[in-house]
Order: sequence, then C-alpha cells, then structure tokens
Amino acid sequence: MSVWEPIGRDEARELARRELEKPIYHQDEPSLVERMFQNIGDWIKELFNKIFDPTRGGSGGGWLAVVVIILVIVAAVGLVFWAMRGRRNTRSDRSALLAADGSAARDHRAEAVRHAADGRWAEAIRERLRAVARDLEERVILEPRPGRTADELAAEAAQALPDIAEALHSGVGVFDDVWYGDRPGTREGYEQLTVLDELTQAATPRPLEPGELADANLRSPQ
Repeated sequence: MSVWEPIGRDEARELARRELEKPIYHQDEPSLVERMFQNIGDWIKELFNKIFDPTRGGSGGGWLAVVVIILVIVAAVGLVFWAMRGRRNTRSDRSALLAADGSAARDHRAEAVRHAADGRWAEAIRERLRAVARDLEERVILEPRPGRTADELAAEAAQALPDIAEALHSGVGVFDDVWYGDRPGTREGYEQLTVLDELTQAATPRPLEPGELADANLRSPQ
C-alpha cells in the first residue's frame, strides 16, 4: 500500500504556474491595444481632475490647459498606433489561410515543427492549421478553394467531420486569438493545434445522405 506524500512548496508553485499558463485562463483578458488605451484613458482622466479641480491643486482650467491636453491625447494615440504598426503588418485583416503555392500538408507540418523548436509559437500554430486545411483538401474531404479563411475552414470541415467539430472550432479559435486578437502564441496553443491535426488525419467523413448523394452524382462528369 502506497503512502501519500505531501507536495513541497516549490513543486506546488510550479504546478500552479503551469496550470495558470493554459490559454483557457487568459482568453477573456484584454488585448495589448485594449490595455494601452485603458491606461491612456485613466491617465487623461487623472490629468483632467488635477487641472480642473481646485481642491486638488488645479488652476481651475483655461484654454492653455485644454490645448495641452488635446496635444497629449493626439501624441498618445499616435504612439499606440506606431507601437502596433509592426504587429499589424503581419497580423492584418483576416485573409486566406492557404496560398496557391502547391504546398503539401507534410510541408506545413515540417514548418510547424521548425517554428516550435525555435519557440515561434504563433507561426507554429499557423502552420499546423495550414496543415489541417491542406490535409482536408488532399483527401478530397473539402474542395480546394482559394481564399478560404480559417473561420470558413472550421465551418465547412465541421459539416464533413462532425465528430471533431468542437475541436475544429476550438483550434481555429486559438489561431484567431493569436493572429487577429493580439494574444501571444503559446506552447499549449500549439499543442492544441497539433492534436487537432492528428484528429483530422484519423477522422472519417460522414457518409452522404441520399439527397446529397444524388446531388453529387448530378455534379460529377459523365
């Protein structure tokens, strides 16, 4: 009979840190831009209170104070957009997930592994989802379609593979959070996309219903 041994303080701290690093605990946190604007707004509010509240040592107002505050606001907003410029250059509006470059699913998987080995989790997550998309096209589960976005991939693949629909939407959610929601890429997020890739490769598409089968026969070349 084994005897239960209490967990030490350092081990408990490490277990708690790993648990709290999981994406599920951070999905509702404000993005970097939201935090920057919130901090700027709080600072401007405090500045207004100091200038226009005589009880706090303010001067009671004046056009000069208003002009200074406006200039400060303009400078602060410009600083935010300058800081986010580089990020938005690579994480722009939602675009096609796959390029028409003839790449194979195995190419995207290999690229994902290389990015993960270097700790580039955002890029690794993107390549894993690209591997999922290309695998579905290679197996003719989805029709190859240029311009398909990640959200469209999840919606279309979930219809063909209902058994992993939840994993598809969850995985695409991780991708969206990282590439369009200013969330940092993480090892846990990459591992979730890796599991999705494995589930997709093992999944069997649902059989066509009689009506769908007739429609497919009508579209097939004679």
